Amino acid sequence: MTLKWGIAAAGKISQDFANAVNTLNEYDHKLVAVAARDLGRAEEFAKKFGVAKAYGSYLELAKDPNVEIVYVGTLNPQHFEVATLMLENGKHVLVEKPLCLNEKQAHKLITYAERKKLFLMEAIWSRFFPSYQYARKQIENGTLGDIQSVEVEFGFCGLDDVDRLSKKDLGGGTVLDLGVYVIQACQWAFQQAPKSIKATGTLNDEGVDLEMSAEINYGDNKVGKIKTSAVKTLNNTFKIVGTKGQITIPSFWCPPSLIDIDGTEKQWPLPEAKHEFNFINSCGLSYEAEEVRKCIRDGKKESEKVTHNESLLIAHIEDEIRKQIGVKYLEDD
Repeated sequence: MTLKWGIAAAGKISQDFANAVNTLNEYDHKLVAVAARDLGRAEEFAKKFGVAKAYGSYLELAKDPNVEIVYVGTLNPQHFEVATLMLENGKHVLVEKPLCLNEKQAHKLITYAERKKLFLMEAIWSRFFPSYQYARKQIENGTLGDIQSVEVEFGFCGLDDVDRLSKKDLGGGTVLDLGVYVIQACQWAFQQAPKSIKATGTLNDEGVDLEMSAEINYGDNKVGKIKTSAVKTLNNTFKIVGTKGQITIPSFWCPPSLIDIDGTEKQWPLPEAKHEFNFINSCGLSYEAEEVRKCIRDGKKESEKVTHNESLLIAHIEDEIRKQIGVKYLEDD
C-alpha cells in the first residue's frame, strides 16, 4: 500500500528528500503535496519533483486528507510548531534533525505523538545506510570485541557565514547542526546513557557555537570524543575502536562505504536520481523513507533504530553541551 507523503518547506534538504523518495518504488511511496510559506516556491517544487498539490501554508498541508505522513524540513526553530500542527491533524511525522531545539520541546512533541497514537521519528538518516547496518552486525557478533572508544569529527570551513548555523534566532550553532551527527554516532556505538560530559566551545557574536569539542564518558573506561567546527574542515570520520580491532566510517553522516576490521573497504553504491542533489550522498535519504514506510505499515509508532527515548537522550546531551559552553536560546526558558 502506497505511503502518501506531504513535504513541509521547500528548501534544499526538502528538495533532496523528494528527489531521493522518487528513486523508490512508486507503488510504495508517492509525493502528494508540498507546502511553503511562499506559494510560488511550493509550486516550483511541485513541478520539479512531480508533486500533485502545492500549498502556501503549512495549515493547508495539515488539512489535506490525502496526506498520510509529513516530512518536516523547516529550519530548527519551526520543527516543534510544524510537527505539532501535523500531529494535531492526524498525520504521521518525520522531522529533520535535531528533533526540536531542546529536550523540553522534544519531550512535549513525543508525548503528544504517543497520545495521538501517530508515528514520529527524528530523521537521523545516517543510521539507515547499509554501512551502519553492516557495522552493527560486526559489533553484535563480537568481531570488534568490547567497544572501548569512539572518535568522531564533523566540520567544514566557511559554515560560519551560513545563516542557519550562525544566527541564534534560527537555532544556530554547530551543536544542533553538526553535533547531532557526532552525538548520535557515540550513542549508536555505545547504546547507553553517558555517565558524564565535559565540553568546550568557541562562540560567535550572536552567542552560538562555531566550534565544539567534548568527551562523553560511559563508564568502564568507555569514552566518546567528538568535535564540530563551522570554521575548519575536520577529518569527518567515525572511528569505532574495540578490544579486537576497529571499523572506520568515512563521510559517516551519509556513508556509502566503510573500512572493515581487516582493512578492506566495503561499498554500497547509491542509485541514480532524476535531479542533481544539493548535498553529498543525499540519495541515501531514501533509506530512512523506506524505514518509515515499513514501520507505519507494521503499525509501529517509532523506529527501533531511532527510538523516542534515543531522541530524548540525544536532545539531553545537546542541552548539556550547550549549557557547558554557554549557548542559550529563548526557547530554553
